[in-house]
Amino acid sequence: MNRDICPICHGAWFVYSDVPSTDPTFGKAIPCSCSISRLQSGKLTKLQRYSNIGPLSQRTFENLTQSGRRGDTTGQERYKKVIEASKRFASQPEGWLVFLGPHGCGKTHLAAAIANYRLGQGEPVLFISVPELLDHLRSTYRPDSDVSYDELFQQVKSAPLLVLDDMGSQATTPWATEKLYQIINHRFLQRLPTIFTCGPSLDTIEERIRSRLEDTELSRVFLLEEASPSFDISNGLEMLHHMTFEKFDLKRSELTPEQRENLAQAFHLAKEFALNPRGWLVLQGGNGCGKTHLAAAIGNYRIAMGWPALFITVIEFLDHLRATFNPQSQVRYDELFEKLKNSLLLILDDFGEQTSTPWAQAKLYQLINYRYNAQLPTVFTTCLSLDEIEARGESRMTSRLGDVRLSTVFNIIAPDFRVERPPASQSNFRQPPIRRPRRV
Repeated sequence: MNRDICPICHGAWFVYSDVPSTDPTFGKAIPCSCSISRLQSGKLTKLQRYSNIGPLSQRTFENLTQSGRRGDTTGQERYKKVIEASKRFASQPEGWLVFLGPHGCGKTHLAAAIANYRLGQGEPVLFISVPELLDHLRSTYRPDSDVSYDELFQQVKSAPLLVLDDMGSQATTPWATEKLYQIINHRFLQRLPTIFTCGPSLDTIEERIRSRLEDTELSRVFLLEEASPSFDISNGLEMLHHMTFEKFDLKRSELTPEQRENLAQAFHLAKEFALNPRGWLVLQGGNGCGKTHLAAAIGNYRIAMGWPALFITVIEFLDHLRATFNPQSQVRYDELFEKLKNSLLLILDDFGEQTSTPWAQAKLYQLINYRYNAQLPTVFTTCLSLDEIEARGESRMTSRLGDVRLSTVFNIIAPDFRVERPPASQSNFRQPPIRRPRRV
């Protein structure tokens, strides 16, 4: 054997097999075991960076709840079948998987488990939520963007395996619908493996896109859990009880001094509002910047002090409102609507992520306009700019009532805390444009 010295283990780095010259492996260097491990580790790191999987890298089949959220036998059997189909797809991705169900039913965990299994096999995957994808595509139009629109668009539509999370939660504009259709149609024609997670129904998806998702030759649609026809609304903070001011991280290592100062300002503004809720507080910023944590912290603080507060995402509000029209619903439309309208403190999360239908716009405006006229304390979180909010006809969020300044609008410029960020030169995506804090 002829051996070189490995600088890591100080043992054999490359091994040359002692075989006859006629052997195919004659003269070929074989790396030592630690070199192989290092190469594999480096490859996995690159694949995870490309995948955009972030903190979802911990979601696997092993830590997936095997019985689902529903306790009935029918629901458990249905959930087990979905897991089995997911594992088969993970072993050999072919066609499309579409996971349907309400929030918290396990759709994203299943999709992430498949993605992480493929990454563990050394195969590339791209995982991204639809609102985030559209944000990144918009950001490529900036003059200082490190990635061109064509480069990013090609990367997404041609990914060997693409996971599109939260389909249907994006703001519906003609541009967004067209870009999304172009990506999906390309993958449909090329029969590229794709996973989608959506709400309980495909009815809210644009017709051209829905026809692709429902194609029986390519796509398999699984309903993980049906939307409940009734909804006993409490305060909406049960699942967010850990989001308090004490647990909000103001010292994140990846923040620039400007971002750290901005985040501290947002923190103190939210805490002041929690101490004395008056008027409206609008927290703007990109996905994962901390605005939902601060909004939930306000609600949790008020509840701990013995005061009522109600937290709900805009999408959930509209879903629950639609559900009241179900003949089996145990909650009346007017009962639910009145409870939200008159809540002493209402926190509306993810404003702008809802499907923009005339009915949805009308219901949301009725809610906001009522609270505006009644001057009821309200907190909004949104990824939209002020111009985008006003373009949607929701200027109540940014206007005055006579001489009273009703709204305080603050833009958080911190990056997504859920993603472990590589150096800028290695990043596949850019964050949405950073906007300076503004007060209205």
